[in-house]
Amino acid sequence: MEELIAKRYIKALTSGSDVASIENMSTIFTALAESFKNEKFVSIVSNPNVNSKDKLSILLDAVKSANSNSINNFIKLLVENKRIEIIPALAAELKKSLSNATKTYSGLVYSDSDIDSSVIEQLSSGLSKKFDSTISLTFIKNDFNGIKVNVDSLGVEINFSKSRINSQMIEHIVKAI
Repeated sequence: MEELIAKRYIKALTSGSDVASIENMSTIFTALAESFKNEKFVSIVSNPNVNSKDKLSILLDAVKSANSNSINNFIKLLVENKRIEIIPALAAELKKSLSNATKTYSGLVYSDSDIDSSVIEQLSSGLSKKFDSTISLTFIKNDFNGIKVNVDSLGVEINFSKSRINSQMIEHIVKAI
């Protein structure tokens, strides 16, 4: 639900904005979203006993360095509508919006075995050509039996499971017999 609301807010906030201002907004809201990982901050901001003026003051002080009237007004709007808790979702949507504007995406490669950095670079360049954008991939070793490439902001997931390939080979051999 928060994602849908965040998409609407971000669409309104970024309409008519250039890439540099979207990047600036993304930096600001990412920093604000980081403060939601602090339990004390969340308890103050979500506490119904703390009045809206105090919450507004805290948030405006946090974004004071941006020196932007549009961001200040946006924060005021969030406080008025009691939507402070969607700030992390707003930060995520701004990152997606920035990625789409610059056609620069990042993704993850999962596998249970070590993958050479040259293979990851080849995967990255191949996906970049396929989607006409710049894609950077990061390797994460986990228990996935095969290779899994995931670029969330593009909605791309590619996986090659060893067990699935083995079962398909057996199935193919059985059909051939």
